[in-house]
Amino acid sequence: MNPLLDISGLPRFAEIKSEHVTPAIEQLLANNRAVVSTLTADTSAPTWQTFVLPLEDSNEHLSRAWSQVSHMNSVVNSPELREVYNANLSKITEYYAELSQNLKLYDRYKAIKTSPEFAQLSAAQKKIIDNELRDFRLGGAELPEDQKIRFKAIQEELATLSARFEENLLDTTNAYAKYVEHEAELKGLPADVLQAAQEAASADGKPGWKFTLHAPSYMPVMQYAEHRPLREALYRAYVTRASEFGKAEWDNTPLIGQILALRQEAAHLIGYKSYAEVSLATKMAATPDEVMDFLNSLGQRAKPFAQKDLAEVRAFAAENFGMPELEAWDIGYYSEKLREARYGFSDEEVKQYFPESTVLPGMFKLVETIYGLKIHETHAPTWHADVRFFSITDHTGQLVGQFYLDLYARKNKRGGAWMDDAITRRRKQESIQTPVAYLTCNFSAPVGGKPALFTHDEVITLFHEFGHGLHHLLTKIEDLGVSGINGVEWDAVELPSQFMENFCWEWDVVRHMSRHVDTGESLPRALYDKMLQAKNFQSGLFTMRQIEFALFDMRLHDEFDPKGARSVLQLLEEVREQVAVIRPPAFNRFPNNFSHIFAGGYAAGYYSYKWAEVLSADAYSLFEENGVLSAEVGHRFWSEILGQGGSRPALESFVAFRGREPTLDALLRHSGMVEA
Repeated sequence: MNPLLDISGLPRFAEIKSEHVTPAIEQLLANNRAVVSTLTADTSAPTWQTFVLPLEDSNEHLSRAWSQVSHMNSVVNSPELREVYNANLSKITEYYAELSQNLKLYDRYKAIKTSPEFAQLSAAQKKIIDNELRDFRLGGAELPEDQKIRFKAIQEELATLSARFEENLLDTTNAYAKYVEHEAELKGLPADVLQAAQEAASADGKPGWKFTLHAPSYMPVMQYAEHRPLREALYRAYVTRASEFGKAEWDNTPLIGQILALRQEAAHLIGYKSYAEVSLATKMAATPDEVMDFLNSLGQRAKPFAQKDLAEVRAFAAENFGMPELEAWDIGYYSEKLREARYGFSDEEVKQYFPESTVLPGMFKLVETIYGLKIHETHAPTWHADVRFFSITDHTGQLVGQFYLDLYARKNKRGGAWMDDAITRRRKQESIQTPVAYLTCNFSAPVGGKPALFTHDEVITLFHEFGHGLHHLLTKIEDLGVSGINGVEWDAVELPSQFMENFCWEWDVVRHMSRHVDTGESLPRALYDKMLQAKNFQSGLFTMRQIEFALFDMRLHDEFDPKGARSVLQLLEEVREQVAVIRPPAFNRFPNNFSHIFAGGYAAGYYSYKWAEVLSADAYSLFEENGVLSAEVGHRFWSEILGQGGSRPALESFVAFRGREPTLDALLRHSGMVEA
């Protein structure tokens, strides 16, 4: 049997091959279209049982199979897999576009909404019906036939262009290598980074050291390499990825224009002024102006702190290193030097205390303490030898959820860190389907027989993704459409992930997940205190950078004019004129690798990171008031936020947990952006 057609249990990753993809997807699409045909031909009054559930069942089977294919395309990309992924992506997109425009399906959902049965449905089921009706309107169901055809074609073309955008970025990143043969040019780089670079060069049959644009290689060079030309070479290569400075076939510039024009055309077809308005129809924020007011308000509070941050690093570099002018490839290096001088420690020193073998059990212990759960490693077929698999059980031993953990960067794996759902919790007859998540990072793999070592920032990233995972795994909702992260407004989906980051700064958590890789001693309290003092080092600069990205994204999708004289880069310059404290060099092509908005789900939604930080800081303040390891507050967070999924508006869930609406105060306090 084709492993992609089997959804009786966990995915059969060890057996999935490229040749399984097309037959499985074509069979599932044919089955689903037959189900849709039967349901729309039925003349009896639709009910939850006779209409919603059969449609949900068939769509879940398709999404489970496709989720395995798209996940493998992201983590073990190959020419064969990429080819079948792209060939089937258009078929998947076409099917969902058909569904969203099917007036007969739309009418049957409307019939349930106006039927006597609607009052008897659970709150979660009512929310699913309301979401479906909204999504039919956004999907073009009410358009005349000729416009429907165009709208559907746009969706298919957008899916293809977004996939190509991501592929171009991956190909450019993979293609770059900088080989260094003179050890003198590597001064300042940590021993484990040098060892990994030497092993990489050796694997290519080359002498010396190999550096790439993958984060575990690129970031340490920018932070520690004393040799300025090495930093400049990698910086230039990194910020010009997928642009006109490289291979023409990998240039994302034309794709950006096409994607924006198509999004705007689709928005106009369904009666919206801009794609930004379409994006916000499913979010907490109501209008683009509301988002921009929020970002500008936060920016006004943060900008003085960012200007102070930059002035400090410039003065430090001039005074201590005779560097009156700093280029973009100098900021990270001299910032690290300033931090070491001011706080008396380096990231590299801290990293020795965070081996994977201690960090993971420490993170699990925290979750076990505040939610009363147990996490243990178990076995399942995986897509790579490095991947591990874990189960979560409650105090009775009942299985709650399971997750895959894929931590290390490697070739043919896309960059960044993310959580995705493999299986979602739902009731099936008399049993509950156990949710399963993928947790993916791109950390340095172990070298020299030691466990992998994480910087504190990487520990924070791990906690962030685990927060997303818990949102998916700890849901108590039994209806698929609003279970886990399904149906959660996009600007609230980062709340549980950013909430988890706070624990990385608590001594009672940190001391249990740190142990020196050589001596075995716990992180010294004195070093932790220095880390805490340094916690908000340059947080003004970081905040303004995020505001710059978010404003650019929102304005791009609200103001884009395909016939206008202003280019994407000119708009970015306008935004920078308004908010940027650091101005990158003219050759920087940030939009060409901004995959969050051109290949991910964050188009006209990048502000969600800052908005969710407001929610998460404010939610965490209740733990601060009651004890950060409080099981009582933990269970309340589980039941009112994690457990609710998308079954009610996120603001309602927040108020149910916090007892009031969110305010900016906790975020500004946590970020050190309050005047002493």
